[in-house]
Amino acid sequence: MSQQHSRPSATVTVFASPTSWIESDAVAQCHQVAALDGMTHVAGMPDLHPGKGAPIGAAMTSTILYPFLVGSDIGCGIAVFPIRLRRAVPEKLAARFPDLDRALDPEQDADDPAWDVLKGDIPAGHVEGLGTVGRGNHFVELARIGTVFEPEHASHLGLAAGDLVLVVHSGSRGLGERILRAHTELHGAGPAPDPGAYLAMHDDAVRWGSLNRRLLAARVAHALGAEPTEPIVDQCHNLVEIRDGSYLHRKGAAPGDGRDVLIAGTRGTPSYLVAGHAGPEAGHSVAHGAGRKMSRADALRRGRAKHTVEELRRTPVGSLVVCGDRQLLFEEAPTAYKRIEQVIDDLVEHGLATPVATTIPLVTYKTADLGSKGRRKPGRRS
Repeated sequence: MSQQHSRPSATVTVFASPTSWIESDAVAQCHQVAALDGMTHVAGMPDLHPGKGAPIGAAMTSTILYPFLVGSDIGCGIAVFPIRLRRAVPEKLAARFPDLDRALDPEQDADDPAWDVLKGDIPAGHVEGLGTVGRGNHFVELARIGTVFEPEHASHLGLAAGDLVLVVHSGSRGLGERILRAHTELHGAGPAPDPGAYLAMHDDAVRWGSLNRRLLAARVAHALGAEPTEPIVDQCHNLVEIRDGSYLHRKGAAPGDGRDVLIAGTRGTPSYLVAGHAGPEAGHSVAHGAGRKMSRADALRRGRAKHTVEELRRTPVGSLVVCGDRQLLFEEAPTAYKRIEQVIDDLVEHGLATPVATTIPLVTYKTADLGSKGRRKPGRRS
């Protein structure tokens, strides 16, 4: 059963089972949002967790547009690209990943083949940070298709067990942050005084995020000796859309109304490709990932007590993590997240999604692992 809560202002529904890990702070944030002027419904996903001022893993419907409910990483999402490689040996491939912290410069890197994915102009003319993955929970992952639950659906997407894919999780880098800051400097957490003007900038950031995921996938494909491909899934989970005359804000919630979505696990667990079929009570949305169960500070403190850097660079599923930032390794440890299987079970139990297939990590890139003499081998103690 979903947990129903009621306020005079708006309804709040959290789509999680009683045994799921849902922090009371996150539910409290849902109620705080529900009390905002114009708010009609808040839907919490099973990956719900507290965010800065607003919950992450929520779809929030209102007659008033609130930019802070979308946050600073407008356009953040996850895309899946098929990739063909002759042999997939994680150790060899990890060493060939390019430095995705170094941005592509439209002039200095004009001859980079990754630019072939650019059709038309760069959204908003924002040239900073193109082709970079960013920090936090963003990543680029080479994975293989594991269990296929819905062969016909997977086949329709061109996928079968054993196929390789690139999973790219990234957003609009500095662009979304600039848009939110321009609003909050004048209006704080208040509504957008000119929704149309905000939406025009917002839509640019959404397009920019999608372009950036394509650039990242193309850079990695070329570095691994493969041809770039079109994404078979590309869903943004930080955005606002006008739906049935209201503003549907999504913060860490993916559109789940008849769309295919990759719900990210952790770098040490499978991720799940699902077919979403969520209705209005769920804000037409599904979860976007496993969802944090520890703050970054807690994950760092507990992780250092439990794990070595070496342990975190090779995961329980045998994959490798490319990450030169030791602190980030601990902050993003698989144990800092909820169990992805529980999140998926909750979505299925509430009729919001049907699992299509799993993806099993082979190499997960977080940030460049560069030593004084070029790239260190992943897994080596630094």
